[in-house]
Amino acid sequence: MKNAVIGNNKQKANLIVLGAVPRLLYLLQQETSSTELKTECAVVLGSLAMGTENNVKSLLDCHIIPALLQGLLSPDLKFIEACLRCLRTIFTSPVTPEELLYTDATVIPHLMALLSRSRYTQEYICQIFSHCCKGPDHQTILFNHGAVQNIAHLLTSVSYKVRMQALKCFSVLAFENPQVSMTLVNVLVDGELLPQIFVKMLQRDKPIEMQLTSAKCLTYMCRAGAIRTDDNCIVLKTLPCLVRMCSKERLLEERVEGAETLAYLIEPDVELQRIASITDHLIAMLADYFKYPSSVSAITDIKRLDHDLKHAHELRQAAFKLYASLGANDEDIRKKVLQNAPDEILVVASSMLCNLLLEFSPSKEPILESGAVELLCGLTQSENPALRVNGIWALMNMAFQAEQKIKADILRSLSTEQLFRLLSDSDLNVLMKTLGLLRNLLSTRPHIDKIMSTHGKQIMQAVTLILEGEHNIEVKEQTLCILANIADGTTAKELIMTNDDILQKIKYYMGHSHVKLQLAAMFCISNLVWNEEEGSQERQDKLRDMGIVDILHKLSQSPDSNLCDKAKMALQQYLA
Repeated sequence: MKNAVIGNNKQKANLIVLGAVPRLLYLLQQETSSTELKTECAVVLGSLAMGTENNVKSLLDCHIIPALLQGLLSPDLKFIEACLRCLRTIFTSPVTPEELLYTDATVIPHLMALLSRSRYTQEYICQIFSHCCKGPDHQTILFNHGAVQNIAHLLTSVSYKVRMQALKCFSVLAFENPQVSMTLVNVLVDGELLPQIFVKMLQRDKPIEMQLTSAKCLTYMCRAGAIRTDDNCIVLKTLPCLVRMCSKERLLEERVEGAETLAYLIEPDVELQRIASITDHLIAMLADYFKYPSSVSAITDIKRLDHDLKHAHELRQAAFKLYASLGANDEDIRKKVLQNAPDEILVVASSMLCNLLLEFSPSKEPILESGAVELLCGLTQSENPALRVNGIWALMNMAFQAEQKIKADILRSLSTEQLFRLLSDSDLNVLMKTLGLLRNLLSTRPHIDKIMSTHGKQIMQAVTLILEGEHNIEVKEQTLCILANIADGTTAKELIMTNDDILQKIKYYMGHSHVKLQLAAMFCISNLVWNEEEGSQERQDKLRDMGIVDILHKLSQSPDSNLCDKAKMALQQYLA
């Protein structure tokens, strides 16, 4: 059986279906079975547990754990090791509830006693502990049964696997646990303090897994208040080691763990954030977290691609966490992160800016003062359409009911060339938001007149182009609303009155089949004929000669009440 199932999941499933598990467990627990037979049974069960998660579920359903724990009471070391190996495989499976280790109160002290038996018992027991220690209750049970004292000396074991599993134990014991962390700081192993041993284990010549886990131990002890944030072992050893883990030479899993641990380490401390931000080009390194999966050059890389796709999401998540920690307290670091960030960060950040720049937002002033206008104008030149949209959208929100100075800043930073480039953008969202920006810039009379006196010619050209182009109803409606705003200016309205081409277009849209466009054209006319303003008589006469009054009479009979009211209101201006 043992030889049939090794490395063969199909055979494992077959044996389970045939009912081998209860039989093996029966033989394992029979007092009349020889130790050799019991050991062989434990080995086969261990091999079955190595298969799929369903295999593990079948084993759990047959109550394998109590049977194996009972086996640990045997005097025979080989049998104990086989039981522990099987328990290790079962407890490290995601389908096994950790609580099963703690149901019988005699189990933990017995496992502690078995730690001294052999390097295998040490490796497997530490592995079981590190997988089954979830949360403060488990930490307390293990701590109270002497886990720290029993496991500490294993850090100097001749076996790498034992050292590694012991290290993992300490990382889960110390996590968010001041009691354990404060104890660890003072533990001596062969005359050396534990933090010193951890520092030695994160040197560059050690295996990456060991460096990372030692850095986690020191990070958790620091966050639990047992090591100061300005201690050399944190500033000169742990932090640089975690930054190294973020480099693109490292495996994906290592980069995820490195970034998440570093984010956790520096989160509450502005000094550590500053140090991290200038260590080894970390901010630029993080931009690479968004370049996964990279383009695949050869078909042989298909396995690697599959692996990368799974981790791409984790990488991004880790990078976001680290960006958040880096920028938690310091304005200069925040600026540095946006200036070096990949598109995905900028899309998220610029979406937030769009909301923060709404006119009623209390954040609007500080954002303006920190150079947001230049940043957003820069985004409108991005190759990425999502960034162009967010950049222009945020500027649109910024210009809404803003004072003249802000509007002038926007126009100056954006430049009219860029504004008109955006008006011919291939992305409809960009075009709509640019029209929205223009409409917000051209609101309130003094602003309308001021902007039209300097940029009037180009704006009228752009409006003409859009009204003549192949655009949808919404785009044309926005453009006519911009004209209506211009028509509301004192001197600006002359730019419309002296432009026969534009006047003919307004007349055309008054008779359009779409009510939205008729209404928008009506706003233009109403603003032009309003009789309380200077020159209204001449404007009214010119528009009458063009046949506008006849159209108004026709529209005053419209079934659309909105349109009908607006037409009657405009006609009243002629009678007043």
